[in-house]
Amino acid sequence: MKEDDEEFLQGAALPLGALSAADLYDRTKKMMWSAVRYKEMRMEYACALKEIRTKFDVLNTEFNVRESRNPIASITTRLKSTESIAKKLIGRNLPLTLDSMEKNIFDIAGVRVVCSYIDDIYQIADAFLRQDDIRLIARKDYIEEPKPNGYRSLHLIVSVPVFFAEKRKEVNAEVQIRTIAMDFWASLEHQMKYKRSIPDQQEISEGLRGCADVIARTDREMLALRRRIEAAEDLPSEDDELFDRLRKLDMQIG
Repeated sequence: MKEDDEEFLQGAALPLGALSAADLYDRTKKMMWSAVRYKEMRMEYACALKEIRTKFDVLNTEFNVRESRNPIASITTRLKSTESIAKKLIGRNLPLTLDSMEKNIFDIAGVRVVCSYIDDIYQIADAFLRQDDIRLIARKDYIEEPKPNGYRSLHLIVSVPVFFAEKRKEVNAEVQIRTIAMDFWASLEHQMKYKRSIPDQQEISEGLRGCADVIARTDREMLALRRRIEAAEDLPSEDDELFDRLRKLDMQIG
């Protein structure tokens, strides 16, 4: 089917009148098969999102039971739209084929994990990547090295196996892990960057970078305060820890 996709797209510029009835039928059939395969591929990416989300849900549940806190505040997933995929391929001067889409676009499936504190980001990321069915393709730490506009987040490009009725498929996905404060800034910045043709753009960009720095400083200060509180608490005895865990036996899990 991938060769058919290439042939179909390369012949798309031919005027319909130049095609025989047989060629037109063949071309239409190829187009229909491409549409079917594209739908199946989107299903595969959607299933990969379910697999990855479940892994983070499990980690969050474990931390909740073992440490009485949830390092993950929220998990959201999204599937890149057909329009966005096409624009990305065209912008990179890549062919508009299913094979090109799979080989060159790694964020068709996207997962965003929002954590409470900076150290939660790395703890959760490490636990996730230790799982033997997760393959790390690329890692970009925009927390240690923020983007010029002030954006901060940990980005992981991973491959996850998805098991279907008759096959096992490795599917790529992007995982973004950030704090609540980082997510707040990124959400507002995303809204603002679509406001075109506004005066004082340079001043606004500098203001956004300044806000990002303030938020990053707040993240660090909140983490330091939490650690001071934890350090000041009396260390529980073995019996205290046992009774504390017994009290949680009846808690709802999930």
